[in-house]
Amino acid sequence: MTATQSALFILLVMIFIYALAKILKISTELSLFLAALTGALAGREGIPVRHLAEGAITYLDICLIFLTATLFMNLLKEAGGVAFAVRKILTRFHRRKFILFFLIVILLLIPGALTGAGSVTVLITGSLVAVVLKYMGLSDLRVAAIIFLIAGLSAAAPPVSLWAMLTAAGINMPYVGFFLPLFLPCLIAAVLTIIYLGRHAQLVDIEKALAELPQPPEKMNWWRIILPFLVFFGLIMANRLFPFSFPILGLPLVFAITALVTFFLSPVKLNIWKISLRTTEQLLPLIGTLTCVGILVQIMTLTGVRGLISVSVVTLPAAVVIASLVLTLPISEAVLMWGAAPVIGVPLVLLFNTRGLNPVVALAGMSLIWPLGDALPPTAIIGRLTMETVGVKAPYHKFLKECLGPALLIAGLGLLMVVFSKKLSFLTVF
Repeated sequence: MTATQSALFILLVMIFIYALAKILKISTELSLFLAALTGALAGREGIPVRHLAEGAITYLDICLIFLTATLFMNLLKEAGGVAFAVRKILTRFHRRKFILFFLIVILLLIPGALTGAGSVTVLITGSLVAVVLKYMGLSDLRVAAIIFLIAGLSAAAPPVSLWAMLTAAGINMPYVGFFLPLFLPCLIAAVLTIIYLGRHAQLVDIEKALAELPQPPEKMNWWRIILPFLVFFGLIMANRLFPFSFPILGLPLVFAITALVTFFLSPVKLNIWKISLRTTEQLLPLIGTLTCVGILVQIMTLTGVRGLISVSVVTLPAAVVIASLVLTLPISEAVLMWGAAPVIGVPLVLLFNTRGLNPVVALAGMSLIWPLGDALPPTAIIGRLTMETVGVKAPYHKFLKECLGPALLIAGLGLLMVVFSKKLSFLTVF
């Protein structure tokens, strides 16, 4: 058996075990782990403990970013900052629909952009935004579609874009120059999404909406909300403005400092221990997935499967690959979740780079498309979480139908970024 045939056999074994595990309703994390372990056995590597351990800590730094960033957002929410912002924005702009829409977009983008997880957006601001949108006369299905699609875009937005980070790490490409290529299309797509789905919205019923929204503490004000963000961006910019004199803190420490500032600025006493435990419990599925994805990628590299996938993708016609991105990226996300980035994203970016496309802009465009798969079976974690948060009772296929129009627009925008990535190279200067 040749090396190619052996790698293909191992790949088929891994796919079969993963599919079987999902049929048996085993969690995605354990399904990935079982596929990796079986792949190692099929490749006659036994149980490679060292590789399992190395793979498990591959994305340790990203897990730390998730934990510290989500802790910061949870502290801000418990301090009453999120409720305060929503109520103040609603009170000030309830008669100006499009300004209100734009500010809702910002509220939905911030949690996912800082944490890299769309689920955090749904949990932190999703329920509050849902109240506002419902009292604008929108149906539960449309409200859920708006929150899900913008939550997905928030996960792709900078500074923490998981798909871009995982793919860049897989090809040893610095995570630099992604801010504008990710920020601008995510903002544009989010604004177009809420305008399209909310085009029949009426002026919000301010009295009913305020009565349902939680009441923030009396001493809460804008400075208690804005100051932690100023500290965060100040520490980020200080490293860029004074690269030879300011220490490199790293995003986990920056988020930890920001969380500490939020804790001390809170107008109410916060139990940071309980909030930390709840944050860890909230992120456990995400951290488990990343851990098992690292193991899977390590075993795929060990057995030659990753090389087989890379060679197969690189040798395909670029036009065929680009045209199929609208299908392959969401489907791979639905099956592998964040594991799609190192498994599928790495060979795709290598292919685009060899064909003269800008790898940063092309990867940013792909990152725009990937989150759409979070609504597709068999996982559909964020899609179902959004429906539960909003309180949608309709069948799941109706939710997917509501998302279809804006999803095609988002996918088309991401595809155009890949095709014209070379002409958009100027966006990577920041």
